Amino acid sequence: MPLEQPDILINFFKALADESRLRIVGILANQEYSVEELAKVMQLKESIVSHHLAKLQKFNLVSMRSQDDTYLYKLDNTTLQTIGKEIFQDKNRTNVLNNGESETWSRKILKNFFEGDPFLENSNVRLKEIPASRKKRLVILKWLVNQFHVGVNYPEREVNAILQNYHPDYATLRRELIENQLMQRSQGIYWRIADI
Repeated sequence: MPLEQPDILINFFKALADESRLRIVGILANQEYSVEELAKVMQLKESIVSHHLAKLQKFNLVSMRSQDDTYLYKLDNTTLQTIGKEIFQDKNRTNVLNNGESETWSRKILKNFFEGDPFLENSNVRLKEIPASRKKRLVILKWLVNQFHVGVNYPEREVNAILQNYHPDYATLRRELIENQLMQRSQGIYWRIADI
């Protein structure tokens, strides 16, 4: 499971966050069961057990084999061990934590510095002030640069007009976008850098 894709990791943990699925994992850790047997043990409908098993199979946590007319399910310990090793490597653990923390922190900065909701499209938002902190200012600049399209060349007056929609000091914002390498400029023409 590549941890560069945090959504996959989040969905994996969501799959295990359900009480019934955790119980199934615990039961299947000891021996194989059919859907019918699991339904009896857990006192659930077979359709519900099948639904939970499908979720667990999606992440290869349980495997299935056919015996006569019955499908038997068991816990796949190899997958758990592999995922555990990946998650708890120092570099991966740090990446997962930092991605979550920085995303939450960035959202908080945007909410604090903008009037209106910066997360709604076509929302009337205004920047209350340009943050003094370089780190906070970079969060604001990354949001602002998303108001420009990749692959489009903008004359300086158009850049000024777009930035002035959010704050009267468009010259500072324009200069900061260039200095922080979020946009480039040549002969009065500006464009957004694609990889941000």
